Order: sequence, then structure tokens, then C-alpha cells
Amino acid sequence: MTDRSPLPGRQGEAYDCSEDIPVNRSSSPTLGDVINTRYGRRDVLKGALATTAISAILGPHAIARAISSDQPNFYFEEVSHGVDETHHVAPGYQADILIRWGDPVAGDAPPFDPAHQTPEAQDKQFGYNNDFLAYLPLPLGSQNASHGLLFVNHEYTNEELMFPGLGRQDKEAQFAGVTQALVDIEMSAHGASIIEVKQDRGRWHVVTDSPYVRRISARTTAMRLSGPAAGHRRLRTSADPSGTRVIGTLNNCAGGVTPWGTVLTCEENFNGYFTGHVEGHPEARNYQRYGVPGGVYAWGRFHHRFDINQEPYEANRFGWVVEIDPYDPTALPVKRTALGRFKHEGAMTILNPDGRLVLYSGDDQQFDYLYKYVSHGIVDRYQRSNNADILDQGTLFVARFHGQGTIEWMPLTWGSGPLTATHGFHSQADVLIETRRAADLLEATPMDRPEDVEPNPLTHKVYLMLTNNSRRLPEQIDTANPRADNQFGHVIEITPPDGDHAAQQATWEILVKCGDPGVAEVGALYHPSISKNGWFAAPDNCAIDHQGRLWIATDQGSNWSKSGTADGLWSMETEGTWRGLSRMFFRVPIGAEMCGPLFTPDDKTLFAAVQHPGSDGTKTYPGFERDSTFEDPATRWPDFKPDLPPRPAVVVITKADGGVIGT
Repeated sequence: MTDRSPLPGRQGEAYDCSEDIPVNRSSSPTLGDVINTRYGRRDVLKGALATTAISAILGPHAIARAISSDQPNFYFEEVSHGVDETHHVAPGYQADILIRWGDPVAGDAPPFDPAHQTPEAQDKQFGYNNDFLAYLPLPLGSQNASHGLLFVNHEYTNEELMFPGLGRQDKEAQFAGVTQALVDIEMSAHGASIIEVKQDRGRWHVVTDSPYVRRISARTTAMRLSGPAAGHRRLRTSADPSGTRVIGTLNNCAGGVTPWGTVLTCEENFNGYFTGHVEGHPEARNYQRYGVPGGVYAWGRFHHRFDINQEPYEANRFGWVVEIDPYDPTALPVKRTALGRFKHEGAMTILNPDGRLVLYSGDDQQFDYLYKYVSHGIVDRYQRSNNADILDQGTLFVARFHGQGTIEWMPLTWGSGPLTATHGFHSQADVLIETRRAADLLEATPMDRPEDVEPNPLTHKVYLMLTNNSRRLPEQIDTANPRADNQFGHVIEITPPDGDHAAQQATWEILVKCGDPGVAEVGALYHPSISKNGWFAAPDNCAIDHQGRLWIATDQGSNWSKSGTADGLWSMETEGTWRGLSRMFFRVPIGAEMCGPLFTPDDKTLFAAVQHPGSDGTKTYPGFERDSTFEDPATRWPDFKPDLPPRPAVVVITKADGGVIGT
């Protein structure tokens, strides 16, 4: 039974999913109010900021909307909810496949042959499960919207879809069928790809002979450890007695881009790659807090560094943020330990008004925390080499949400409060290696899976995606996590005081509570005129385009069977009359997750990553009541050829008339 009563918190505003217009106006500030607050109405009217100057900051479409506060930020016909074997984009738009798992990255890459794959071939081909995307214009320092580098994370692998004959079995049976060759292919399929992309006559393509191309993997890529934990005895191994060098990066989920044009890629669920047992282990307390060993992969059978009993400290060398320079293929990636060790979902940066760098990151697990890092030094916007230590020297903070709508940012600094030898912390290195336990002792607020965190450089508001938490009990409800058994997630908007992201206080409010607002017990909250296709579940990645508009991508896992729709990308109004109204723009194939929405500087191209098509929850799909396998997948997207399995791929979306996305 559906409920047409007023939504919680919106008394007097009727919910009607048949209309795409607001029933009542809200009192929230419009984009015009934002402009007037930031610059002053008198300055704008007197011409202190010419139209061209404002347009350079907000974009011409934002200016038009600011003049009339009743106009929405987005104009497109919605995609409908649903589940099927292919992708769908809003009418008037074109969604093309740019690059897929196995496509060439290096110029001498062999053709993709999934039945006879080798590690050496995968080293030169596009990796698996593309996630975070970053666009770096060419040349460096330009705003070129039609030619640049694309940095792509490769988070993890699905053996049952990648390799013939494995299927999805229990761990013991699955591992019995795994060979070292398959493990090495998996390791090579992790990490990242750097490719060069260019738009010609309206169509995007990969530049095959680019000098910038690079594959970064868990198997072969050497990296440096830097910051307070580098060289610490708890990071030393038999292969690296210095504790400053490590091979590879893994489970690279979301990320960020620095003002000087490097990419930050985040190691998330690193625990799953390790095997062994923690009883009597020197890192037992630390590893148990992170779920090490997770035993999801068989890597420890063939590579002893992933067996915690043979290499006790190898797991401490993962769970970091890695800085990579895409403009220099010879540059050594650097794991920046000052940013803390946890299951980083992202590392989005913003230049603070005082010139310092602020970085936000969520720890993607139920009941874990929201963090930010504030650099001690000022960013040099003219000489990028002067920023080499910005991410090594700063303060890491964790958030405590208070009921009155305020946030207290607590420093994770050795020697302060409980972070002392009494609790096992003998240096700042110990605090950073055990960031989660340090945050526990500071009594940070346990959140409903804090994933992507995106600061808006135009409004200075920060958007936190909270994906879900089915384990939260009624007695564990708080104002920042207001629902027990939170299956559908919510979005929090954070406002730093006077745009100062380095401040140790901020305010917050819930923007939307996700799920179907037509089902009363879900407790969803959106703009009252949300359409039947406009609501979504499990917010994960998000993007803020160059007009300051928020876009939200979802990852329901197998829970899409509860929502009744596949994952996708939604626009989200954050200002004015339409605040809290979302619209479905793109839908992924069955079992896939939507990742990495990314806009070119002119907002005329949207790159998106479609991850693990055919994987999640296929047992519950009518007509496919079984698990997907290499031989029998729920979809063969994007090739739809009988001899090819489903392949994660990057999609490039453009408007048919060549205009700005979403207008």
C-alpha cells in the first residue's frame, strides 16, 4: 500500500509522484541567493562582477537560473526505473562505449581473448571493474574540454565472470579451481589505467599511440611510502626492510584530483586480499579492527606477502591514499600515510580560502567514520613541484556529529587525549596505522557507510553519501543516522563556517533520505513533487559539475531486488524551490553498479564507469534465478556476443545537440 500523506519534515506539502512540479515553495536559498550572499547584490547590480566574470565562475546556464529562482537546475526527460540487460540514457543523449575490460592500453597490447588470458596480456590491457574517473586536460594547466588524459581506477575482480569453469562457489571450492596464473591475471587487472582521449567531430576515442598511457597494478608497480608512518617497523617486510617501498595498489575505489594536477586513488577493502589467522599475531588488535584477513581472494596461496602469518606487516602497507602523476609516466606513485589508513572511499580536495589544501574522505563500512585532512602548508598554484610535501605534513581530523546540527572535527594527533602510549600509540605513525582505533577512542560518530564526500567549490557546501546500514538497531539511531535497518541510505549536506573548510566546527543537515517515498515504512524524504522514477537508493559516488550541480550515482548491491530498479545516475537539486528533487538520468544493466561520474570542463561530456555488469543479485531477477557465470551471464553487455562475457566499461555521454549535459 502506498502512502500519500505529507512527507516527514515537510508539513503541509503533499506528496504526488504524478507531477514534476513543486506543490509549495521551500524557504531554502536559491542559486541567485548564493551569488548575492557570496558577492553582494549591490556589487552584482553595480557591475563589480560583470556577467562574463560570473559566467566564468558559474557558467551561463547557472546565471539564467539565478535570475529566475523558480527555474530548476536540470532539464531532461527522465529514464524510467527498471531492470534489463542494457543501459539507458535520457532521451536526446547518446551513450557510447569508450573502453572495456581487455581493450588495449599499451600500443603493443595483444587482442582480448578471455578464454586464453595471460598476466602479461592483462598488464597491457584495460583492467577490470572500472570505478573512479579523473579527467586531466591536455596540455597541463589548460581547460581543454575535448582532449585530455583519463585516469581510471580498477577496484576488484569477479572470477566467476572473468574465467571459464570457475562459477561462484564457496571459498574453499572456488580457491581449489584457482591457479597462480589466474591470480596473477587478477592482480594485473587491479590498480589503474591512464589513457589519452580526444573528441573529434563530436565523438570521443582513445588515442592509441599516446606517450602518456600507463597500467598501474597490484602485481608489478613499485610505489613509495611517505609521511609519518613511512619506514616504521610496522611497515617493514622481508622484501622491504626499509618500510618505504611496496609493490602495488589494490581495491582502488574512488579518489580525487589535486590542484596541481595529480590524482589521488584510494585503497578501500584491502582486508579481503589477505589470508591466515590472527590468533597470537603481533597485529591482532589492529587487524581485527580492519577485518584482516578477509580471505576473499586466493592470493596468499601463491604470493606469501598476502599471508599474514608469513609476512606479518604486509597488510599495514595497504589502506592508504596513493598519489599518482598522470602527466609523467615515469613518476613513482606515492602512498601518503598522513592521510590515514582505513577503507578510503574517496579523497576529494578543495583549496581553502587561506590557501591550504583540505581533503575529505569517508571510511566505507557500516558504523565507521568521516575524515578530513588539512595541510600545514599553502598550495603553490604556479610551481607544482613545490607541492610535493603538502600531503605529508598536515592534520587528520575525524567527525563527531552533534544533535543540534553541528560537527566537531577532532584532530587525530599523537599525544593528545587518549592517543598516548597508555592505549598503545607510541608515535604519530601508530595513530595513522590504526586510524580506526584512534577514531574509536575519540568517540567519533559511527555513520551509515560514509562513501563519497564532495565539496562544492561554488557554494562551499560538502555532500556526504551514506549508502546504507542494515545493522543499525533502533537504540543506535541518532540525528545524523536517523533510521534503524537503513536499507536505502541518505545524503548529508555540510556547511563550513564562512567557507572555511579548515575550521574545527561546521553545521550539517540531511538533504534527502533515500528509498521509495511511496512506502511509508521506508521513511524516505525528498522534495514533495518527486516523480515515480526520481527517487533512488544507496547513494555511493557523486559529482559536482562546473555549474555547481550535484549528481548522485548509486550502488545497491543485491538490494536492487528490494527497490525494483537497477542502479544509475540521478541529478539532485540542492538549492531553492526545488531543493531535494532528483531525476533519473542514466540506468545501468542488470547486476551493475554506477561509478565515477565525471564532467569535462565545459560540462558537455559526461564520463561514467559501469562496474561488474551481470554480477549483483542475479538470483532474484525474474527469468534468471541463478548466479551469473562466464558461461551463463545475466547479460553480455556491452558487446552482446555469445563468445564474450560481460565487460566492465567506461561510457561517454553527450547531448545530441552538443550542448551542456542536463540543460
